[in-house]
Amino acid sequence: MIKYNPDLYGMAFTYDEFHGMPWKQIGNSGLRAPVIGLGAWKFGYPETGDGARVTEKEALALLDKAWEEGVLLWDTANRYNASSGNSERVLGTWFVKNPEKRRDVILCTKMFGSMDGKTPNHCRLSRNNIKDAVYACLERMQTDYIDLLYFHQFDAYTPVEESLSAIEDLVAGDYIRYLGVSNFSKENMELYEKTSNSMSIRTRVVAVQNKFDLLHGEYAPNDGVLGFCAKHNVAFIPHGPLASGLLTDRYLDASKVGKGDRLFDEGTYDPGAMRSELEKVAAIKDLASEYDMTVSEMSLAYMLTLDGMGCQIPGATSTEQLVSNAKAGKVTLSDDARKGMKRITGIG
Repeated sequence: MIKYNPDLYGMAFTYDEFHGMPWKQIGNSGLRAPVIGLGAWKFGYPETGDGARVTEKEALALLDKAWEEGVLLWDTANRYNASSGNSERVLGTWFVKNPEKRRDVILCTKMFGSMDGKTPNHCRLSRNNIKDAVYACLERMQTDYIDLLYFHQFDAYTPVEESLSAIEDLVAGDYIRYLGVSNFSKENMELYEKTSNSMSIRTRVVAVQNKFDLLHGEYAPNDGVLGFCAKHNVAFIPHGPLASGLLTDRYLDASKVGKGDRLFDEGTYDPGAMRSELEKVAAIKDLASEYDMTVSEMSLAYMLTLDGMGCQIPGATSTEQLVSNAKAGKVTLSDDARKGMKRITGIG
């Protein structure tokens, strides 16, 4: 039962922002989301050995702050953190604590890879696995519906019609609201568009989540998808928009890099091999300082100006990072700033 709430009396007829954060349409759908969201990839229970970097207590504080900042596009996946489902469980804990705020959040998750069992039917995009995976996601996140469900990868074995018919059923049953895809090539996108055009509007892909950052652009073999999105009005929502933290000033001084820094912990920090990338980061830092912005803020703000680009979903391990990310969505870059970023990155 929805109780009356005097705090909601006298509202405007429509809104285009929340807590100062602008929202935009997701592709050619009516769904709107904040231009800056939150990647929940590393939320979990590290004490169990799941590989998470953010504990439940820390994550709940981040989610509280995200609501305050209007950062309400929350992105996860069932397999995040060693196929444990724990990122979804953490989000579920927050929803139980804040049931009145569930509708404020645009909740996104992904499915494809093996989960909840080890048979061949516990993975890929069969009708069986799509439906069972979604039901399990809902249970872990303790919610009745998913706003945006992504197929985490293209399935070369299951007929596309079968996968999309399962989505049609799930949308009709109000288990999910919209469909997205992830790690898809341009050819994959074209196939899904052609197939969905012969089916219900419920099967239409409204967003794609592929790897992209300003140091490398699109990654092969999925290059060309951003252009496809711009042409066909699909939201390109990049994963890894800050290049695993490289698009910050954290790695510019090698003497200060150590344990606790993601690239160091993952064993991928190599200043020599990263020389060209670090030179670009240093140039972005110089440009950003002219506008009282950080490297990450300038990078996120610039990506939002690219044709075909949708919302950004950077991760955060502290409230300071989250607030900084949120700032990027609340600024409008000048023409000179955009020209400077295009010159440095070669993208735009």
